[in-house]
Amino acid sequence: MATKIRTATLIGSTFVLILCVCADVLAASAGSTLLKAKQEAESKGYVFFTNHDEIISKAKKEGKLRVVGANESALPAITEAFRKRYPFIELRAESTRGADAIQRFLLEIKAGEAAKDWDSAKVEPAFYSEYLPHLWKVDLLGMAEHGVLDIPPQMIDPKNRNVIAASTRFQVVSYNKNLISPGQVPKSWEDFLKPEFKGRKFGLDPRGQDIATLVPAWGLEKALDFARKIAAQQPVWVQGSNRAIGSVLSGDNALFFGPTYSVVKRHQRKDRLGVIQFTVLEPVPVTDSGQEGILAMSRNPHAAVLWLEFMASAEAQKLLDQHEPMASSYHSKGSAVAEALRGKKVSIIGWEEGERWGGWAAKISEAQGMPRAETK
Repeated sequence: MATKIRTATLIGSTFVLILCVCADVLAASAGSTLLKAKQEAESKGYVFFTNHDEIISKAKKEGKLRVVGANESALPAITEAFRKRYPFIELRAESTRGADAIQRFLLEIKAGEAAKDWDSAKVEPAFYSEYLPHLWKVDLLGMAEHGVLDIPPQMIDPKNRNVIAASTRFQVVSYNKNLISPGQVPKSWEDFLKPEFKGRKFGLDPRGQDIATLVPAWGLEKALDFARKIAAQQPVWVQGSNRAIGSVLSGDNALFFGPTYSVVKRHQRKDRLGVIQFTVLEPVPVTDSGQEGILAMSRNPHAAVLWLEFMASAEAQKLLDQHEPMASSYHSKGSAVAEALRGKKVSIIGWEEGERWGGWAAKISEAQGMPRAETK
């Protein structure tokens, strides 16, 4: 019996030793992989941290953070949550709104004025390439891929590696329930081409962006053909989701093509009579949004890294869904948007498609005859 016990003990000890050796080998391999990733990033001019604790330590020394956020409605709640997560960081967060304010802020960044006062900034997609030279080259993507940062890699620009898109917009069809019944609402995008919808029977944005979002699923030629046919339906041209939903609520339009779901939900919260309704058609047009990056002249860049990571967290994603509303990222596992689109065919304007989206929209607007928005 004693011999059996000694043998079992020896086998157990050997097994433990093997486990320890394997753990050391795996740790060494992981360390080697991280070091290689750091070297590759630095060879391309990027900053790369191999340890999350190092980022936190440097953020503590900075002690401050100044943010121009991309999600106005949710920003106060996200700011409060971030302060609780990192109480050692004194945070000030604001948002920019309107084309004039956005362009003015970009000019200030180029002049170096805003760059001295802000750390993390909203990156407007329309001027994306103009922002890039003024952003800190920190390899967010590499650190996310290697587990240093807890960010889904799909949220990060794979080409430039230092910009995150923590939100998603997707488009629906909205309608006035008093003017059109659910049974009359189109069941597919092509249904808008039916004879019963000809002659100012629905609204559409003239800029071509809504149809352009269908290009990844349809291809450009099909989208252009659809644009020509839908223009022949003589829609009411209304620019912007807010104005579109307002026209549905007022009864000026019974039906609207492609407003943003979050905007529809925001108006529904104020619609006590429940006049505004919507339906989701496939392929669902999905656009990554909420782009943010860290300014190259940031005084608190490490605190800004924590901010961008926090925007991708389950806590911040939930707040985006509550306050925007429904503006979390499609790439965030378990987010309300991801769940809402589960199992549906989607047409995604991601990082690669985003570079061509403006060109697609211009061609589609041209195919529609370059209509102008109607005002009353």
